[in-house]
Amino acid sequence: MTIDIITLHPELLVGPFDHSILKRAQNMGLFDYQLIQLRDYGLGVHKQVDDYQYGGGSGMVMMCEPLHQCISDLKSIKNYDEIIFLTPDGQQLTQNISNQLSLKGNILLVCGHYKGIDQRIRDLHITKEISIGDYVLSGGELAAAVLVDSIVRLIPGVLSDETSALSDSFQDDLLAPPVYTRPVDFNGQKVPDVLLSGHDAKIAEWRHQQSLERTKNLRPDLYKKWDKDFKT
Repeated sequence: MTIDIITLHPELLVGPFDHSILKRAQNMGLFDYQLIQLRDYGLGVHKQVDDYQYGGGSGMVMMCEPLHQCISDLKSIKNYDEIIFLTPDGQQLTQNISNQLSLKGNILLVCGHYKGIDQRIRDLHITKEISIGDYVLSGGELAAAVLVDSIVRLIPGVLSDETSALSDSFQDDLLAPPVYTRPVDFNGQKVPDVLLSGHDAKIAEWRHQQSLERTKNLRPDLYKKWDKDFKT
C-alpha cells in the first residue's frame, strides 16, 4: 500500500511514520508513503496557497490553483483508489472505514488548514471526506497520522500476531473486554479464575459477556446499535 499526503507541514508527519508499527510496515515493504509540500505549487514569489474567502468572514481558505495542480500532477503518475480530505465536517472515522481502506492499494490524503479548502476542489477531486472526531485541529496532519495508523496496522503481515487486530474494540461494534497479565495476584486483586482455567469456550463466553457489559455501560450508543443489529 502507498499513501501520499499533501501537506503544508510535512515535518509534523515524519516522527509518527518513522517509528513503531508504521516503520515496521515500511521495513517489511508492506507500506510506503510520500509527503508532498503543497507550497511547492504556491502562486507567485511568496508561494501563496491561501486567500480571503468570498462573502467575508474571518479565516483564510486554501486556494484552488495550488491544490488542483498538485493533485492533477499526482493523478497523472498514479491511480488512486481514494482521494481523502481530512476535515471536521467529514464522515466520522470508524473501525469499519479503516477496515475498508486497508484493502486499497493507493490512497491520497489532503490535509486542510485555515478555514479549509475551496469547495471546488472537494467537488472536482475528493472521493471521501473523513473526520477523526467532533472537534477542530490546527491542521489535517495529526488527523492524517491517526488515519494512516488505523489503516496500516490492519494490513496482513504488519502485526506480529495477525489475529490481534480482529479482537480490537469496535471490530464487532463492541468494546474489547478487560485484559490481564502476570502476576496472578497484584495487591490482593486477582485475575478472574476463568482466564486461568484453560477452557477456551468458557474464556470466549466470559470475554463476550464482558464486552457486552462494558459497551452497555461505557458506550450505550454502540450497544443500542449492536443489540438492534443482533436482534434483526
